[in-house]
Amino acid sequence: MSFVTVEKPRPHVCLITLNRPERMNAMAFDVMVPFKEALEEVSFDNDTRVVVVTGAGAGFCAGADLEDPGWLDIFNGLTVPGIARRAMKILDDVIKAIRDMHQPVIGAINGPAIGGGFCLAMATDIRIASENAYFRPAGINNGLTSAELGLSYLLPRAIGSSRAFEIMLTGRDVQAQEAQSIGLVSKVVSPAALLEACYGVAQRIAGFSQLGVELSKQMLWAGMDAGSLHSHMNHEGHAQLFLRMTTRNFEEAITARKEGRAPHFRD
Repeated sequence: MSFVTVEKPRPHVCLITLNRPERMNAMAFDVMVPFKEALEEVSFDNDTRVVVVTGAGAGFCAGADLEDPGWLDIFNGLTVPGIARRAMKILDDVIKAIRDMHQPVIGAINGPAIGGGFCLAMATDIRIASENAYFRPAGINNGLTSAELGLSYLLPRAIGSSRAFEIMLTGRDVQAQEAQSIGLVSKVVSPAALLEACYGVAQRIAGFSQLGVELSKQMLWAGMDAGSLHSHMNHEGHAQLFLRMTTRNFEEAITARKEGRAPHFRD
């Protein structure tokens, strides 16, 4: 059985599913390693314009696998501290792989996103939640820190510092409707409508310029880290000029509008 599945449910849209529902798609190494490999492979699939990530069954991702996290050959010969560092690097790389993908990544949050699963959800570019979804920063409840896998970086940028501090320091659950109201997710739909809602957003994005979408994603994330408005506007300007001067996309948009048809961007 494959613990990660990759499908093409719509033209130019790829669905990647964490597929170990009996363990709530927990982050065991035999799930996370093929998941990272799938992300990297799909990133260079130039027919894929948008990626949707979800979990099989009732949960999105339960975080740490408390039953059996697994073993990798790269742990051989290491002491416990060394194994821990290697293990954390593997999970860190999954989060960064989502961020580094050429395509926008839509998180179809079908159920609980707990601990590392919360981090995984926050790494996606757009989040649409089922009514059954909730988000829990589990580490603080387990005597650890809730700051893991980039959550203390990503969450304040998504919902503001005060809300992020309150959620991460109390370790409470954020239910789907509250998640929408504070901007943690963009939309909440019924469980049966979740994937179709994600595909609808994906297909709209896929109709635009491939380069335009890729650069827009990069600019949005770069803006989160920009040292100043001035420097980021220069960055944006070069991206805009690159597309304006090296493609005929703008001319095609004007022509299509005059002819009453959808533009066909060839980049």
